[in-house]
Amino acid sequence: MTSIVADKRVLEVLPYLRAVCPEDWADAQPEVRRFKAKSRLFQREEATSYGMFLLSGSARISQIGEDGSERVVNKLIPGEICALLVLSGLSGRDYPAAIEAETEVEALFVSKLSFLRWVQEYEPIRRTVFGSLLDGIMRMGEQLQTRQTKPLDMRLAETLLISTSERQPLLRLTHNELTAEIGTAREVVSRTLRRYQRNGWVESGRGWVRITHRNELETLIGD
Repeated sequence: MTSIVADKRVLEVLPYLRAVCPEDWADAQPEVRRFKAKSRLFQREEATSYGMFLLSGSARISQIGEDGSERVVNKLIPGEICALLVLSGLSGRDYPAAIEAETEVEALFVSKLSFLRWVQEYEPIRRTVFGSLLDGIMRMGEQLQTRQTKPLDMRLAETLLISTSERQPLLRLTHNELTAEIGTAREVVSRTLRRYQRNGWVESGRGWVRITHRNELETLIGD
């Protein structure tokens, strides 16, 4: 077994990888990579060569349109696998998304062939993958329903509150990233943020938003 796999932390975060035999680990050429917040850690080009498991931090999975626009379709936390990555590999189609670090991130990369073989041959990995797929489909359904039923100002307020706290009121996201997060037009996000700012609920600048009155935003969404 390689030194990476001997790292107890890796197997604590990814316990389903304990099923992989030493020979298969050697073939997979595992490598832990570290990324700064806002870095692209996986996109279409990498999908032709690698599979990826998230070890620490959080990441956003964005679908990329033909016009280059992006829409957040899911998020990854440590231990989860991107179901789109598995399905695109098994179907032989291009990976239709990109993964960007929300925070500082560590990820385990293995060869694509090993990644797909593990999914098919190791039941604990397969169960995790398809469980992640089911969860992702349910989350996407909830997001679609929310976008159809909740007003934009409530969706934006929820996103700001979920992504911050009393102790950490600063959110480092651009207007474009907020647009992808809640599924609307950039101009609408900018206009709504300006209204929040006039009300004194937030402060904002290039690439950041600071929550100054959480109670007002909570009242807006009914909490």
